[in-house]
Amino acid sequence: MKTRSSFFTLDFSLLCLSSFLFFSSFNMIIPELPAYLTSLGGEDYKGLIIALFTLTAGISRPFSGKLADNIGRIPVMMIGASVCFLVGILYPLLSFVSGFLFLRLVHGFSTGFTPTGESAYIADIVPYQKRGEAMGMFSLFGSMGMAAGPAIGGWLATLFTIDTVFYVSASVAILSILILFRLKETLPPKKPISWRLLQLKRDEIIETRVLVPSGILFLCCFSFGVILTIIPDFSAHLGIENKGLFFGVFTLSSLGIRLLAGKTSDRYGRVPVMRAASATLVCAMVLIAYAESRFALMGSAVLFGCAVGMYSPTTAAWVVDLSLDKFRGRALATMYIALEAGIGIGALTSGFLFANSADNFRLVFLTSAGIAGLAFIALLFAKTNRRMALE
Repeated sequence: MKTRSSFFTLDFSLLCLSSFLFFSSFNMIIPELPAYLTSLGGEDYKGLIIALFTLTAGISRPFSGKLADNIGRIPVMMIGASVCFLVGILYPLLSFVSGFLFLRLVHGFSTGFTPTGESAYIADIVPYQKRGEAMGMFSLFGSMGMAAGPAIGGWLATLFTIDTVFYVSASVAILSILILFRLKETLPPKKPISWRLLQLKRDEIIETRVLVPSGILFLCCFSFGVILTIIPDFSAHLGIENKGLFFGVFTLSSLGIRLLAGKTSDRYGRVPVMRAASATLVCAMVLIAYAESRFALMGSAVLFGCAVGMYSPTTAAWVVDLSLDKFRGRALATMYIALEAGIGIGALTSGFLFANSADNFRLVFLTSAGIAGLAFIALLFAKTNRRMALE
């Protein structure tokens, strides 16, 4: 049982910085990818840009969870960041449709590993009574990376070439790895890595204790997949030159509310905050559907960011509440599987419904609002006990 009342340590701060750089790295290229794939002749495969990424991220989660619980949190983080570096330098070399899609598939391993190790590490070093607040603070830095990455990537793309964006993305990933060498491992004793650890048993894939919050996250993240896939084209449709602007606005708007949401969930419970988040998400997607100007879209981005800022740290804290210490990596991996599945299915569905026709924008966003509405309905029946499994 953790008894410390503060989580502001050097290791916590360094991990936050590493997370900022990691999320900046792979998000830097996202706004430019639809146009890049179109330039390669693959405009009909836009839905796969995010879907392939999330597919391998989801597949790798059970492995990263098991490895995090056995070989340590830090090695798992390093594996993911290393993938970001390697793929970043390969994008300019495999500049054809099949090569690009293959790299998107491989790139997904990065988020399949690093966030699992990071979340488990944070849960190890913070006191349980500050868990929601700590998750909010930590996710704030990831969100800043998600905001800075697309904004910087969009700016670089207007000044240089897309290849420059790829190389800068790889360089930022290296910086995130270097910081990890300063951290102290929190999993003693560590087991040496072996092929046996990569052999999953049926009960090692999903942690059933956290199925409820993971299912809610799946429904919420459907909208995220829609946003990642459709917003670049929708921004261009509205005459917005920087296709990363929406991402920057919604991510920045999520920053402050993350801390408030985390503290509120610590005090009043995870479920009430999740209800507010899902309701806000429904409103955001409806407003995006009817946005007809730059101002309206950016206003919708603020509301979308508030929803993400509420459900992201709250779900992570809820999952850790319900998990056993020895299976914490597995529990968090289960949560991330749901996250990736939601994003991936949202991306595929939106790509199919959009079909490169501006007439279908509203249909896509309203469908997403309906899925978020299912999350709100499910939360009406969820238990609200704050302590859950803290004892």
